[in-house]
Amino acid sequence: TCFGNQNVETRVLARSKASTYIVTDTPEAHSDQTISRSQGEAIARHQDAYIRQQSMVVIEGYIGADPKTRVAARLMVESRNANIAAMQQQLYFPVSDAERRNFRPTLQVIYTPNLKAPGYANDRVIAVDLQANVTRVLNSDYFGESKKGGLRMWNRLVYEQGGLPMHAGCKLIPVNGRPKVALIIGLSGTGKTTTTFTRQNASQPIQDDFIGVMPDGSVVVTENGCFAKTYGLNPDTEPMIYGAVSHPQAFLENVSQSEDGSVDFFDASYTHNGRATFPLSLLPEVGELVDIPKVDFILILNRNENIIPAVAKLDEAQGAAYFMLGETKGTSAGGAEVPL
Repeated sequence: TCFGNQNVETRVLARSKASTYIVTDTPEAHSDQTISRSQGEAIARHQDAYIRQQSMVVIEGYIGADPKTRVAARLMVESRNANIAAMQQQLYFPVSDAERRNFRPTLQVIYTPNLKAPGYANDRVIAVDLQANVTRVLNSDYFGESKKGGLRMWNRLVYEQGGLPMHAGCKLIPVNGRPKVALIIGLSGTGKTTTTFTRQNASQPIQDDFIGVMPDGSVVVTENGCFAKTYGLNPDTEPMIYGAVSHPQAFLENVSQSEDGSVDFFDASYTHNGRATFPLSLLPEVGELVDIPKVDFILILNRNENIIPAVAKLDEAQGAAYFMLGETKGTSAGGAEVPL
């Protein structure tokens, strides 16, 4: 691109919910669609046989920054789709040379974007084995399957520890000389990243997408970078995100680009779900990623325009009820399977 970074056009434009299954022999224990363990094993054999004939890239890192709570993770992906590995590497926290000698992943995502899965919707399957902590992705080249593949399994680990995994941003906002911790909840594309990186009162972003609230009230982070939507990105209204996305280290996905390398963040002729990854180090300021104070308040973002008033302050009971209702409009991040 004109920024000196890479922009990849993918066949698949969003995560494939209709092709995602939990591997289990107890489907009654899950609210999502499932396949049996024998079906999961058949997918694994199909993919493993394919991988033996392919060149693969392996990326290792941690989900989480705190050595006490972080989780070791590994991504294996076809080298033909090395952009997925490069983008995921920006989100993992790094493994030191000393740690690498004894590194053993707790979570694994095995990713073959060019292998079809006959018999499944769109010849595509994402098989999530929460018992083995392995997610297998077949026939999707959209990076979001890598990111969500690891975080989905991480969610279960946090839940089993008594914590609450949350699809939420997190920021520190100075109030009367004391930093207050805000969580920003919302579906993909509702504005978590934008709200997190808006600098009210010299606030500091911490995370823009996924965090965990542990039983003692502390917050743990997941990612060392961001996977941001780029549609409508404007340097005047979102300078922090624009500066990072336009940096040579960023990776773009499905962003409109002319032959001369110029990009148009307002052109949605291919998709509204243009994306970019970038490391947190590209931001001018980020809050501490470990030893985060306890949560002071929660913001819930909603894109359903028929709800009035536009801004409401809720008490604890109202907030809990609203959160459980989950009323929000689907976005382009959900793909064609989620209504806008």
